[in-house]
This record gives sequence, C-alpha cells and structure tokens, in this order.
Amino acid sequence: MYMANDWKDYEVIDTGGGEKLERWGDVVLRRPDPQIIWPLEQETNLWRNVHGHYHRSSSGGGSWDMKKPIPERWTIQYRDLKFYIRPTNFKHTGLFPEQAVNWAWMMDKIEQANRPIKVLNLFAYTGGASVACAYAGAEVCHVDASKGMVQWAKENVQLSGLASKPVRFITDDVFKFVQREQRRGNKYDAIIMDPPSYGRGPSGETWKLEQSLYPFIEFCTTIMSDDPLFMLINSYTTGLSPSVLNNLLSMTMKKRYGGRLTCGEIGLPITQSGLVLPCGILGRWEA
Repeated sequence: MYMANDWKDYEVIDTGGGEKLERWGDVVLRRPDPQIIWPLEQETNLWRNVHGHYHRSSSGGGSWDMKKPIPERWTIQYRDLKFYIRPTNFKHTGLFPEQAVNWAWMMDKIEQANRPIKVLNLFAYTGGASVACAYAGAEVCHVDASKGMVQWAKENVQLSGLASKPVRFITDDVFKFVQREQRRGNKYDAIIMDPPSYGRGPSGETWKLEQSLYPFIEFCTTIMSDDPLFMLINSYTTGLSPSVLNNLLSMTMKKRYGGRLTCGEIGLPITQSGLVLPCGILGRWEA
C-alpha cells in the first residue's frame, strides 16, 4: 500500500456507512465513497457539524447540502504545491489527495535525473501531476478532453508560482493527440496517465478501459525518448487489480526498455480509527 500520509491541509477524519468525513484546509465535507462498506460506529458532532454534505440521488448523480457558508473556491497546499478546491456537482472537489504519493515520487525522479525531462500528462484533470512535474523542473504537456478541467489546471500552475515554467495545455482527445505527436516525431521522457473507466472525447470519441488501455499504452511506447525516465498509470476502475497494470506494463514498457516495475494500491490514513482508506491503484515503470 502506498500511503499519502504527509498532508497538513487535508485529512480523512472518519469513515463509515458509505461516507467519508474530510478536512480540506478549514472546510469539512461529508461525501460518499464506494469503498467504505463498513458501518459508521458513531455519528458524532463532527459528522453533523460539517460545511457541506453530498447526497446521492436514487436516480443517479446527486447534490450538495451546504450547511455553512464556504468560499466559491479555496486553496490547500501540499509541500510547496498549491491547488484550488471547489465542490462540483459530481461530488468531486478538483483534487485527489491520495495522488500525493505519486507527486512526491515523480518530483524525486525528475530532480534526480540531472538532465532536461519532457513529461506528457494524459487524462490530466486539474493538473496535480502537471504542477508537481513543473515544480521539479520538467517541461510538461498537459492533455485533457475537458476545457473546464484544463482551465482549472492552468490556474493551479499559476497558483503554485509556476506560470513562467514550460507547461503546454491541450484540450483534446488523448489518443488522437498521441497519434499526432507520433507523426510529428515528438518524444517524451516520462508519460503519466489516469484513464477513466469510460469516457468520450471532445468529438464523441469513445474510451472503454478494458478495450482501450493495452493498445493505448503500447502506442505510447512509440513516443517515448531513447532514454525514458518513467511511465505512471493510475486507475480508479472498480475491480481492476494492480497485477493487471503490472502485466500491461511488463508487456509494453518493460519488454521494450527493460527497467523496473512496481504496482500496488494507494491509500489515505483515517485519523479516528487508524484504518486505511483504499483509493485506487498505480503502476510504475522506471528505467
């Protein structure tokens, strides 16, 4: 288990009954989480005295019940990295704090490379990994199909004082973008991807992880540089084992470049119980 356990501005206070109680800076939110299938032992005042509670709808989706006033958006910090937080209609807040384990790993890899590193961040969301890699000194290309998420990522880069760093923001279908990069002859030393279980590109392109992930990883090997540094894959797809990512990376990156693989679960510590909240899986290839 890879644990994101060095946060100061974020905390999983408690969990139970399908929900988690979280602190984002000074704001406490209560949100559903499908991994939490254990009961809530006691609904204390901490649970009741929240700023916002996200309720799922029986017909799909859901909505926030804001019990206390909060800013439209606010800032939290991880080490020297800063991010805007804003509750969205889909229960998310614009950041997955468990990814701090990957940000720290990527920053170390880039800083220790002692050479210029070009990073391609695919399905890049609001740019947590882009901010981390730019901070570490890499040249970053950030690609996501959502215009709104790309704008949020730009603002996160600026918030961290990295506006002058070489970060390129692209709103596009990631597969089409990678195909164009191959035709252009562009190469990257590191590739990060956080593919969804299912999705559509800006022009209606369909992505299904079970069918699309292997050929996509295989194609991405064609735009790696001659001296690649790493490839990182995150996944939140229910039922997908870390061993599956290990097999995919073994048949693609390791087969082509040798190197080393590490795969496993990501987790967050739960303050009240001392338990660990599982938060998806990762697969890492490194030279």
